[in-house]
Amino acid sequence: MQARDIVEKALELLLAKDMAGFAGLWASDGVLEFPFTPAGYPARLTGREAVRDYLRDYPDHVDIRAVTEKTLHETTDPDVVVAEFAVDGVAVRTRRPYQLRYVAVVTVRDGEIRLYRDYWNPVAAAEALGGTGFASNG
Repeated sequence: MQARDIVEKALELLLAKDMAGFAGLWASDGVLEFPFTPAGYPARLTGREAVRDYLRDYPDHVDIRAVTEKTLHETTDPDVVVAEFAVDGVAVRTRRPYQLRYVAVVTVRDGEIRLYRDYWNPVAAAEALGGTGFASNG
């Protein structure tokens, strides 16, 4: 699968709340980075199992109902795609709207995610979630 196909599949799995499947897209030594993560939260996860463990309870905190915008940018490197997308959902505990924009830079080799840099707004997420992120519960 090409990088673009993997990102499309990742978004489908996110909407299906299939976090094990989502994490299963990572290479066994793949990396998930959060360059804008607040203090006290992991900035880097290494390995498929670390990603799976981190995201295991995500649907208990955020109910993503739609990807409302999506643009995939191919780069000069065929293994790298930049995804811009917005999601619409509800924070489970607070019942507040969860509407967030993301930019992800995704590197795929041999059909697996090798590096996923996830750029998102932790302040907006914390507001929707009632002052804490789901990461503190995982």
